[in-house]
Amino acid sequence: MSLAIGTRLGPYEIAAAIGAGGMGEVYRANDTRLDRYVAIKVIHSDLPCTPELKNRFEREARVLSSLSHPHICALHDIGTNGHLEFLVMELLDGETLSARLRKRPLPVSAVVRLGMEIADALAAAHRLGVMHRDLKPSNIMLTANGAKLMDFGLAKPSIASRGTGSAGRFADLMTATIQHPSTPLSTAGLLSVPSNTWHRSKSREEKQMCAAISSLLVPCCTKQSADALRFRARLTSR
Repeated sequence: MSLAIGTRLGPYEIAAAIGAGGMGEVYRANDTRLDRYVAIKVIHSDLPCTPELKNRFEREARVLSSLSHPHICALHDIGTNGHLEFLVMELLDGETLSARLRKRPLPVSAVVRLGMEIADALAAAHRLGVMHRDLKPSNIMLTANGAKLMDFGLAKPSIASRGTGSAGRFADLMTATIQHPSTPLSTAGLLSVPSNTWHRSKSREEKQMCAAISSLLVPCCTKQSADALRFRARLTSR
């Protein structure tokens, strides 16, 4: 069952439902200890709590606890109430990128700013050995203080980033993308990037992340199908 308004999870009192995704339900809650509002995430009430789903939920908690970045949604706490496990997260005031794009494309200046913020967040996670693996408009919140990357439930350790210096190369590639249109992430060069440009990055994961953020940014300022762009980006990243 969904959580009713007034339900207590330890010191947290449910105030309203915010939304639901493939795995979890998110609620606005009052932290009665610190007198602030937070976001509570629980496993979706319509899903059976299988070991695989529980492991994914716990993995998100572990990943978020290792990350501290202005453009990644922060984890405040974790808890258990009976058989219900929950995450206590930063409450974000804004709208998802997917909701914004349903209204209109973003101006180019906003796309550039969004790209820099998300690229920086992804590079920071990669430095700590974490690949997001589910980069899409519904997992990005647009707030007054910039973009926030959410939902690390599908994240996995990045083997390539361990002791190889690849995270530094990836961060450099992200930064260069914004500054030079010929790099892999550029919207103009997305569908026609020379193979030698892509192979400057020695890690397959780096290429995949570049392709993912390209397919995220292009639909922000065009009306092209995001699914078609993802398909072409996957072909380019091979």
